[in-house]
Amino acid sequence: MANREELLVIRAARAGQAPAQLALGKRYLFGGAGLPKSATTALYWLDRAAHQQQDEAWLLIGSHIPFEAASRAAQPASLCVWYERAFDSGVLQAGLVLAKLVLAQAGDCTSDILRRKAWMALEAVAHAGFGEAQWLMAQLIGHANGCDGSDLRALSSHSFHSSILKMPANDNAKKTVLEWTVRAADGGVTRAQYALAEYAWHAGNHDNFLRWALPLARQVMARRQSRPKSDSSEEEPMIDEASLLAHCCQVLMARGNFDAMELECFLEAAASAGDPQSCLALGLWFGRMDCNGTRLTEVRGLANYKKALRWLVAAGEQGLAEAWFATSRIYLKPEFSQRNLLDSHYYVQKAAEAGHTVAQLELGIAAWRGRRNDQSKDVEAAFWLQKAATQGNEQAQQLIKKIADVTVCASWAEAARKKLVYDKNRPVPFLVARLELAVVFGLSRAEALLLNVNAADCGHCLLIDIRDVHPRSKRRLILIQSQEQRQTLSRIARLFEDVDCGIKGPEGNYRQRLYRLRVLVPD
Repeated sequence: MANREELLVIRAARAGQAPAQLALGKRYLFGGAGLPKSATTALYWLDRAAHQQQDEAWLLIGSHIPFEAASRAAQPASLCVWYERAFDSGVLQAGLVLAKLVLAQAGDCTSDILRRKAWMALEAVAHAGFGEAQWLMAQLIGHANGCDGSDLRALSSHSFHSSILKMPANDNAKKTVLEWTVRAADGGVTRAQYALAEYAWHAGNHDNFLRWALPLARQVMARRQSRPKSDSSEEEPMIDEASLLAHCCQVLMARGNFDAMELECFLEAAASAGDPQSCLALGLWFGRMDCNGTRLTEVRGLANYKKALRWLVAAGEQGLAEAWFATSRIYLKPEFSQRNLLDSHYYVQKAAEAGHTVAQLELGIAAWRGRRNDQSKDVEAAFWLQKAATQGNEQAQQLIKKIADVTVCASWAEAARKKLVYDKNRPVPFLVARLELAVVFGLSRAEALLLNVNAADCGHCLLIDIRDVHPRSKRRLILIQSQEQRQTLSRIARLFEDVDCGIKGPEGNYRQRLYRLRVLVPD
């Protein structure tokens, strides 16, 4: 609470006395016996004192009032004159605030003369070694020569590295940007260090990445460890900490030369922030294995499979198929106390559904072996092997050739379709559809006439099984490999949707169907 002396100063300042306004501004600026320290309130009184020719007021504004406080004023543009005077008087810090104030205003709100003066002031402050000014110079030059505007509102350190990458490699502007950024980073500007780390990461230069990223990662961990656990209020981070830690872990693990304790801390922090790759890496780290379940001999210590499962499941739920497959390998390990083959199969299936090639191959082989007990397993085997073969797995490509047939030319069906007359097609639409199906999938005459169209479409393949009415035939699969085949089969299936395709249906038995074909196509 203000004492008697300060109350007198406040009354005099409110009455318009310039010395009192200056004194009150100084008390709010540096803190008084009964007045709180407030840069915003100090700026208000110092601004009023400066308007009454108090030179010390604008010197104090230029020396001690930061940009954040000045930008919250009712009319920030009106404060530029004080920072300009302070800079001309030798206060370098005032030049940086002046540049920020001018850049924060729209182009039509400030004169060209003031904008040139602000740029000259910023350049002078940057050359004097102010890291924040050097970083602002780098951003302005980078964005002005990139894709964004050159005002303060368009600048974003999160996309700064992309602006540099878009610039030509031999561009002088790019060299200038990098020089200013390096000088700012050496001066301790965190955003500049992070921008250089991201630029090196996207450029594939891991040496430079570790140079800038590793100290930042250690600062992040030190700040997190010093923060009280009960303190739930977190400020918005200046950098993407999870991405930084995750990239550091990737580079360190790829090199193999790292501090195990430090790497584990990095992984846990990045995984806790929700980074899926870090969750996967941390799960594999606790399991002391790779994505295929192979033991990593170069990593010391015992495996903790329960912790590994926690993070692998978290990574799998974020869409990483490798995490589900690694989880299935853990449930196969004999040293795991909760070893369970059913759980292992469950996670292999989840990995296959997420697109894991080896898991798809494994499910395909297992289904093919199980066809002796359940003949429908061949359809499942073809499904998974076709998916694995599509992703380039050579073993799946070899096996799918043994399991399913490819389409061959059915010359008899093509000739029969050409000989059919349009007027004669109307009473036999089913026969015409069967001939078209034979042409597209290369069916034999018996298969085309007897195929149960309703049960043949398996989605990924065509199931040919007419052994119940044609014992000399065999069960086989034909893969659906083109859009034309898929569309033709879907269209014909709609035609037969409510039709009994058996011998008791409207088409009759095999002899009747064959007779009808020979009548329409005598040859």
